[in-house]
Amino acid sequence: MTATRLDHLRRTTPLVQCLTNTVVTQFTANALLAAGASPAMVDTPEEAAEFARVADGVLVNLGTPTAAGYTAMREAVRGAGDAGHPWVLDPVACGGPAARSAFAADIVRHRPAAVRGNPSEIRALAGATGGAGRGVDATDEVGSALPAARDLARATGAVVAVSGPRDLIVSAGGADATGDRITWLASGDPLMQRVVGTGCALGALTAAYLGAEQTDPHAAVVAAHAHAGAAGQVARRTASAPGSFAVAWLDALFTVTGDDLDELAQTEETVDRAL
Repeated sequence: MTATRLDHLRRTTPLVQCLTNTVVTQFTANALLAAGASPAMVDTPEEAAEFARVADGVLVNLGTPTAAGYTAMREAVRGAGDAGHPWVLDPVACGGPAARSAFAADIVRHRPAAVRGNPSEIRALAGATGGAGRGVDATDEVGSALPAARDLARATGAVVAVSGPRDLIVSAGGADATGDRITWLASGDPLMQRVVGTGCALGALTAAYLGAEQTDPHAAVVAAHAHAGAAGQVARRTASAPGSFAVAWLDALFTVTGDDLDELAQTEETVDRAL
Protein backbone atom coordinates (compact mmCIF):
# COMPACT_ATOMS: atom_id res chain seq x y z
CA MET A 1 0.00 0.00 0.00
CA THR A 2 2.85 2.39 0.87
CA ALA A 3 4.62 1.49 -2.39
CA THR A 4 1.49 2.29 -4.37
CA ARG A 5 1.24 5.71 -2.78
CA LEU A 6 4.85 6.54 -3.59
CA ASP A 7 4.30 5.60 -7.23
CA HIS A 8 1.12 7.67 -7.32
CA LEU A 9 2.90 10.68 -5.82
CA ARG A 10 5.55 10.57 -8.52
CA ARG A 11 3.00 10.18 -11.29
CA THR A 12 0.82 13.08 -10.16
CA THR A 13 3.52 15.54 -8.95
CA PRO A 14 1.31 17.34 -6.42
CA LEU A 15 1.80 21.08 -6.01
CA VAL A 16 2.59 21.93 -2.38
CA GLN A 17 2.37 25.45 -1.01
CA CYS A 18 4.80 25.91 1.87
CA LEU A 19 4.50 28.58 4.51
CA THR A 20 7.48 27.41 6.48
CA ASN A 21 10.53 28.09 8.56
CA THR A 22 12.83 30.56 6.82
CA VAL A 23 15.82 28.54 8.06
CA VAL A 24 14.81 25.55 5.92
CA THR A 25 12.99 26.99 2.90
CA GLN A 26 15.48 25.81 0.29
CA PHE A 27 16.01 22.44 1.97
CA THR A 28 12.25 21.84 2.07
CA ALA A 29 11.82 22.78 -1.58
CA ASN A 30 14.64 20.43 -2.57
CA ALA A 31 13.14 17.61 -0.51
CA LEU A 32 9.79 17.98 -2.26
CA LEU A 33 11.43 18.01 -5.67
CA ALA A 34 13.53 14.96 -4.82
CA ALA A 35 10.52 13.04 -3.56
CA GLY A 36 8.51 13.77 -6.68
CA ALA A 37 6.33 16.75 -5.72
CA SER A 38 6.38 20.39 -6.83
CA PRO A 39 7.13 23.09 -4.22
CA ALA A 40 5.76 26.63 -4.14
CA MET A 41 7.04 28.85 -1.35
CA VAL A 42 4.17 31.34 -1.55
CA ASP A 43 3.90 32.94 1.88
CA THR A 44 2.78 36.56 1.50
CA PRO A 45 -0.58 37.67 2.95
CA GLU A 46 -1.63 39.08 -0.41
CA GLU A 47 -1.16 35.80 -2.30
CA ALA A 48 -1.52 33.03 0.25
CA ALA A 49 -5.28 32.38 0.01
CA GLU A 50 -5.38 32.60 -3.76
CA PHE A 51 -2.53 30.16 -4.17
CA ALA A 52 -3.90 27.74 -1.57
CA ARG A 53 -7.02 27.37 -3.72
CA VAL A 54 -4.94 25.91 -6.57
CA ALA A 55 -2.30 24.00 -4.58
CA ASP A 56 -2.91 20.30 -4.03
CA GLY A 57 -1.66 20.55 -0.44
CA VAL A 58 -0.58 23.28 1.97
CA LEU A 59 2.00 23.25 4.76
CA VAL A 60 1.69 25.67 7.68
CA ASN A 61 4.91 25.51 9.70
CA LEU A 62 5.35 27.79 12.73
CA GLY A 63 9.14 27.70 12.77
CA THR A 64 9.98 31.40 12.37
CA PRO A 65 6.72 33.35 12.62
CA THR A 66 6.28 37.04 11.97
CA ALA A 67 3.19 39.26 12.11
CA ALA A 68 2.89 39.07 8.33
CA GLY A 69 3.56 35.35 8.46
CA TYR A 70 0.72 34.74 10.87
CA THR A 71 -1.63 36.65 8.55
CA ALA A 72 -0.43 34.68 5.54
CA MET A 73 -0.95 31.39 7.37
CA ARG A 74 -4.51 32.32 8.24
CA GLU A 75 -5.13 33.31 4.63
CA ALA A 76 -3.66 30.07 3.30
CA VAL A 77 -5.83 28.03 5.66
CA ARG A 78 -8.87 30.02 4.51
CA GLY A 79 -8.02 29.42 0.86
CA ALA A 80 -7.40 25.71 1.38
CA GLY A 81 -10.69 25.44 3.25
CA ASP A 82 -12.56 27.24 0.47
CA ALA A 83 -11.20 24.77 -2.10
CA GLY A 84 -11.44 21.68 0.09
CA HIS A 85 -7.70 21.07 -0.18
CA PRO A 86 -5.72 19.38 2.62
CA TRP A 87 -3.44 21.43 4.80
CA VAL A 88 -0.91 20.31 7.38
CA LEU A 89 -0.02 22.04 10.63
CA ASP A 90 3.51 21.69 11.98
CA PRO A 91 3.27 23.42 15.41
CA VAL A 92 6.99 24.04 15.82
CA ALA A 93 7.90 24.90 19.44
CA CYS A 94 4.25 24.94 20.52
CA GLY A 95 4.22 25.04 24.30
CA GLY A 96 7.09 27.52 24.31
CA PRO A 97 6.44 31.19 23.39
CA ALA A 98 2.93 32.19 24.41
CA ALA A 99 2.00 33.96 21.17
CA ARG A 100 3.06 31.02 19.05
CA SER A 101 1.19 28.56 21.27
CA ALA A 102 -1.97 30.67 21.20
CA PHE A 103 -1.82 30.92 17.41
CA ALA A 104 -1.39 27.16 17.05
CA ALA A 105 -4.32 26.50 19.39
CA ASP A 106 -6.50 28.86 17.37
CA ILE A 107 -5.59 27.75 13.87
CA VAL A 108 -5.88 24.03 14.59
CA ARG A 109 -9.61 24.62 15.07
CA HIS A 110 -9.85 25.13 11.29
CA ARG A 111 -9.56 21.38 10.74
CA PRO A 112 -6.20 20.53 9.22
CA ALA A 113 -5.95 17.23 7.38
CA ALA A 114 -2.91 16.39 9.51
CA VAL A 115 -0.88 17.69 12.42
CA ARG A 116 2.78 16.66 12.61
CA GLY A 117 5.08 17.40 15.51
CA ASN A 118 7.34 16.02 18.20
CA PRO A 119 5.85 14.63 21.43
CA SER A 120 6.23 17.87 23.40
CA GLU A 121 4.56 19.93 20.66
CA ILE A 122 1.64 17.53 20.30
CA ARG A 123 1.10 17.36 24.06
CA ALA A 124 1.13 21.16 24.30
CA LEU A 125 -1.22 21.62 21.37
CA ALA A 126 -3.67 19.15 22.88
CA GLY A 127 -3.54 21.02 26.18
CA ALA A 128 -1.82 18.25 28.09
CA THR A 129 -0.04 19.18 31.30
CA GLY A 130 3.26 17.97 32.58
CA GLY A 131 5.10 17.93 29.24
CA ALA A 132 7.92 20.20 28.28
CA GLY A 133 9.81 21.26 25.18
CA ARG A 134 13.06 23.01 24.53
CA GLY A 135 12.61 25.06 21.39
CA VAL A 136 12.16 22.55 18.57
CA ASP A 137 13.49 19.70 20.74
CA ALA A 138 11.19 17.24 22.45
CA THR A 139 11.69 16.32 26.08
CA ASP A 140 8.79 13.85 26.14
CA GLU A 141 8.79 10.26 24.90
CA VAL A 142 6.62 9.41 21.91
CA GLY A 143 4.45 7.00 23.89
CA SER A 144 3.60 9.71 26.41
CA ALA A 145 1.92 11.67 23.61
CA LEU A 146 -0.54 8.93 22.65
CA PRO A 147 -3.43 10.22 24.81
CA ALA A 148 -2.84 13.77 23.58
CA ALA A 149 -2.63 12.62 19.96
CA ARG A 150 -5.89 10.74 20.35
CA ASP A 151 -7.60 13.73 21.93
CA LEU A 152 -6.30 16.07 19.25
CA ALA A 153 -7.39 13.74 16.46
CA ARG A 154 -10.88 13.48 17.92
CA ALA A 155 -11.20 17.22 18.47
CA THR A 156 -9.99 18.30 15.01
CA GLY A 157 -10.59 15.36 12.68
CA ALA A 158 -6.90 15.49 11.72
CA VAL A 159 -4.48 12.62 11.37
CA VAL A 160 -1.98 13.32 14.16
CA ALA A 161 1.62 12.23 13.66
CA VAL A 162 4.16 12.21 16.49
CA SER A 163 7.78 11.96 15.37
CA GLY A 164 10.46 10.07 17.27
CA PRO A 165 12.58 6.90 17.19
CA ARG A 166 9.27 5.23 16.35
CA ASP A 167 6.71 7.47 14.71
CA LEU A 168 3.15 7.37 16.00
CA ILE A 169 0.24 8.15 13.66
CA VAL A 170 -3.29 8.42 15.06
CA SER A 171 -6.71 8.91 13.46
CA ALA A 172 -9.94 9.20 15.39
CA GLY A 173 -12.63 6.57 15.17
CA GLY A 174 -16.06 7.52 13.93
CA ALA A 175 -19.29 8.11 15.77
CA ASP A 176 -20.04 4.38 15.42
CA ALA A 177 -17.33 3.68 18.01
CA THR A 178 -15.14 1.73 15.61
CA GLY A 179 -12.12 2.93 17.56
CA ASP A 180 -9.08 5.04 16.91
CA ARG A 181 -6.64 3.92 14.22
CA ILE A 182 -3.09 3.81 15.55
CA THR A 183 0.04 3.07 13.54
CA TRP A 184 3.56 2.74 14.89
CA LEU A 185 6.28 3.12 12.26
CA ALA A 186 9.96 2.32 12.79
CA SER A 187 12.34 3.77 10.20
CA GLY A 188 14.88 6.55 9.77
CA ASP A 189 18.26 7.08 11.39
CA PRO A 190 19.51 9.14 14.38
CA LEU A 191 21.55 11.36 12.05
CA MET A 192 18.29 12.84 10.82
CA GLN A 193 18.16 14.71 14.13
CA ARG A 194 21.54 16.29 13.34
CA VAL A 195 20.36 17.93 10.12
CA VAL A 196 18.24 21.06 10.32
CA GLY A 197 15.16 20.72 8.17
CA THR A 198 14.40 17.00 8.05
CA GLY A 199 11.38 17.41 10.33
CA CYS A 200 10.11 20.48 8.50
CA ALA A 201 10.58 18.68 5.19
CA LEU A 202 8.57 15.77 6.58
CA GLY A 203 5.67 18.16 7.14
CA ALA A 204 5.89 19.20 3.49
CA LEU A 205 6.06 15.58 2.36
CA THR A 206 2.95 14.90 4.42
CA ALA A 207 1.13 17.68 2.57
CA ALA A 208 2.36 16.23 -0.73
CA TYR A 209 1.09 12.74 0.00
CA LEU A 210 -2.25 14.08 1.22
CA GLY A 211 -2.55 16.23 -1.90
CA ALA A 212 -1.78 13.32 -4.18
CA GLU A 213 -4.39 10.99 -2.67
CA GLN A 214 -7.12 12.01 -0.28
CA THR A 215 -9.12 8.78 -0.10
CA ASP A 216 -7.25 7.48 2.96
CA PRO A 217 -5.55 10.36 4.81
CA HIS A 218 -4.15 8.08 7.50
CA ALA A 219 -2.38 5.88 4.95
CA ALA A 220 -1.09 8.95 3.14
CA VAL A 221 0.50 10.28 6.35
CA VAL A 222 2.04 6.88 7.06
CA ALA A 223 3.46 6.80 3.51
CA ALA A 224 5.07 10.23 3.95
CA HIS A 225 6.78 9.10 7.15
CA ALA A 226 7.86 5.83 5.57
CA HIS A 227 9.38 7.71 2.61
CA ALA A 228 11.34 10.08 4.83
CA GLY A 229 12.46 7.31 7.16
CA ALA A 230 13.49 4.88 4.44
CA ALA A 231 15.51 7.65 2.81
CA GLY A 232 17.26 8.15 6.15
CA GLN A 233 18.23 4.50 6.31
CA VAL A 234 19.51 4.52 2.73
CA ALA A 235 21.45 7.73 3.33
CA ARG A 236 23.18 6.25 6.37
CA ARG A 237 24.77 3.56 4.22
CA THR A 238 27.09 6.12 2.62
CA ALA A 239 27.12 9.04 5.09
CA SER A 240 28.66 9.09 8.56
CA ALA A 241 28.33 12.78 9.51
CA PRO A 242 25.60 15.44 9.26
CA GLY A 243 26.91 17.33 6.22
CA SER A 244 27.22 14.33 3.95
CA PHE A 245 24.04 12.85 5.41
CA ALA A 246 21.97 15.90 4.40
CA VAL A 247 22.99 15.47 0.77
CA ALA A 248 22.60 11.70 0.89
CA TRP A 249 19.10 12.03 2.38
CA LEU A 250 17.95 14.29 -0.44
CA ASP A 251 19.41 11.85 -2.95
CA ALA A 252 17.69 8.95 -1.24
CA LEU A 253 14.31 10.69 -1.32
CA PHE A 254 14.78 10.64 -5.09
CA THR A 255 16.10 7.12 -5.49
CA VAL A 256 14.10 5.02 -3.02
CA THR A 257 11.51 2.75 -4.54
CA GLY A 258 8.21 1.50 -3.30
CA ASP A 259 9.83 -1.83 -2.51
CA ASP A 260 12.40 0.02 -0.37
CA LEU A 261 9.61 1.61 1.64
CA ASP A 262 7.91 -1.72 2.22
CA GLU A 263 11.19 -3.34 3.23
CA LEU A 264 12.72 -0.62 5.41
CA ALA A 265 9.68 0.90 7.15
CA GLN A 266 8.26 -1.47 9.75
CA THR A 267 4.65 -0.70 10.65
CA GLU A 268 2.31 -1.99 13.31
CA GLU A 269 -1.34 -0.94 13.13
CA THR A 270 -4.05 -1.38 15.72
CA VAL A 271 -7.55 -0.16 16.40
CA ASP A 272 -7.88 1.22 19.92
CA ARG A 273 -11.43 0.95 21.20
CA ALA A 274 -10.72 2.72 24.47
CA LEU A 275 -13.09 5.57 25.22
